[in-house]
Amino acid sequence: MKVTRNTPDQLILSNAPWFIGISLVFFILVFVGVGLFMASEGGEGILFGIFFALFGGGMGIGAFCVFVRRVQVILDRNSNSIVIRRQSVFGYGTVEHELSNLSHAEVETTTSRRDRTTSKMHRPVLILEKGMSAGRHPIVEAYVSGHGAQRLVDAVNNWLPARKVDSASQSA
Repeated sequence: MKVTRNTPDQLILSNAPWFIGISLVFFILVFVGVGLFMASEGGEGILFGIFFALFGGGMGIGAFCVFVRRVQVILDRNSNSIVIRRQSVFGYGTVEHELSNLSHAEVETTTSRRDRTTSKMHRPVLILEKGMSAGRHPIVEAYVSGHGAQRLVDAVNNWLPARKVDSASQSA
C-alpha cells in the first residue's frame, strides 16, 4: 500500500496489486498455452494436455481470485469520513466511519515460528475510540513483512494532528 494523496483535507492510501495480478495472468497463459499445445499434438498427449491446461489454469485463476484485491482508504476532513473500499473478483465493498471517531493508527504484529526461525508480520490498523464502530479496524486483512505497515501508520498519524489544530483555531 502507498499514499496516493496527502493534502490538508484528504489522505488517500491505496493498494492495487498490479505485479501479482500480471504475474498470475502470465502463469495462467503459460499453463493453458502449453496444455493446448500438448493437446494439439494429438495421440496420447491430448488428455494430458487438456488436464495440464485445466489444472494449471484453474490453479492460476484460483490464486488470482484469492490474492488480487484492491484496497483504498480515504480519510476526508470535509465530509468527516473514513471510507475503506475493497474490490476483488467476487465483488466490491465499502465501509464508512466518522473521522472524528478516529484516535490514531497503529501497527498490529503477529509472530510466526517455522523451522527454528521466528518472523514478525505486520498490518496497519485504525483505532476508533468512540461511536458505533469503536474498536480496531485493519486497513488490510493480510499481515506482511517489512516496513510498509509502519509507513502507512506514520502517514495517518502525521496527517491527523492537522485536524486538531484546525478545529482548535476555529473555536478560538
